[in-house]
Amino acid sequence: MLARTAAPVRSGVRLGIDPGSVRVGIARSDPAGILASPLAFVRRGKGDLKQIAAFVRDTEAVEVIVGLPTSLSGREGAAAVTAREFARALASRLAPVPVRLVDERFTTALAHGALRQGGRDSKARRQTVDAAAAAVLLQAALDAERASGRPPGELVELGVGGNEETNA
Repeated sequence: MLARTAAPVRSGVRLGIDPGSVRVGIARSDPAGILASPLAFVRRGKGDLKQIAAFVRDTEAVEVIVGLPTSLSGREGAAAVTAREFARALASRLAPVPVRLVDERFTTALAHGALRQGGRDSKARRQTVDAAAAAVLLQAALDAERASGRPPGELVELGVGGNEETNA
């Protein structure tokens, strides 16, 4: 039996973005696209897209992965609508850097569990869970690309006309 080899991941730093209602978690990959690590978080609201764009520029990211919250059944609710709007606004600001939406089910729960196992108390976890959740999301996207040989998730298409930026 032949061993199946993993497809190579496209090279270049990628950022993972976990947009929460209060904070936006940010993670980054290494240039080879093998490992995701928590990077930072920014407060949600005025100026958040500008701060994220600075991280994209400073890390020379070639792609941004935004978490798309869906229910266990795969349905999209109000949080997914908000995430799609956020991703469109971010894509508008970052163009031509591509932005992709990837299912983020369980990322925050997995991040809390990993931080708890690492000995972080609940107060300390609150300060780092958003970036850790972004790292879980980004790692899942990198692993999915390696397994399938295709970019993960759904490419965010910019609409024609109108200003997509809501949180400049």
